[in-house]
Amino acid sequence: MSDETVIIHARFAANGTIAEISERPQGLNPQEWFDFLSYRSADKYQALAGGRGVFRLTRAEVEASKVDAATKAA
Repeated sequence: MSDETVIIHARFAANGTIAEISERPQGLNPQEWFDFLSYRSADKYQALAGGRGVFRLTRAEVEASKVDAATKAA
């Protein structure tokens, strides 16, 4: 089921940094995970009202991103 769409929710703090983001791999703080996804999948990000946003990715893209991010963080 790699075609399954995963929605990664991000919530911003008042100063513009990331307060929370879903599907975050261990070893990365919320801002690092958001930055990584923004660089890799900027075309799949949608800004929402109220200091929120979402990435819409396939399950395969999320898993590949987690592996790549963990490798670069190590």
